[in-house]
Amino acid sequence: MTEFYNLHEANARLPELRETMLRLIELRGDVVKLRDRILELDAPALANGPITLGGPVPAARTALPPADASSEEAQRLMLRMKGLIDQMEAAVAQIDGWNIQLREIGTGLVDFPALVSGRPVWLCWRLGEDKIEWWHEFTEGFDTRKRIEDLV
Repeated sequence: MTEFYNLHEANARLPELRETMLRLIELRGDVVKLRDRILELDAPALANGPITLGGPVPAARTALPPADASSEEAQRLMLRMKGLIDQMEAAVAQIDGWNIQLREIGTGLVDFPALVSGRPVWLCWRLGEDKIEWWHEFTEGFDTRKRIEDLV
């Protein structure tokens, strides 16, 4: 069963949500930097994982490259990246546990489900906004959001 927010409840959730979104954006940036460094080390197989075409992966394809400084660094970076991704997944799970729809990490865009006169709508918020001042229909998105004063 979907939990619906009223405007007061959604605004009350913003301090925790803001903190979680900032952390998610930071983690995402760190993952991108690690990925780029792995690619600089010429370790695309590590960055992308084993390549398969629907069949079993040949043993030679899954073997790690010979141990040298760059491959050891790439392996360390991959472990670090895995840890960051695990943290991102935990943050997304927390947002999902609050019954908030994460729409876009980069801009911190989320939607809160709400009921207005029995009609489901989204209360729309983006990182950088002080409070929820926008909404849109359940079947629409960010491009159609309207001022909260117009919600009837």
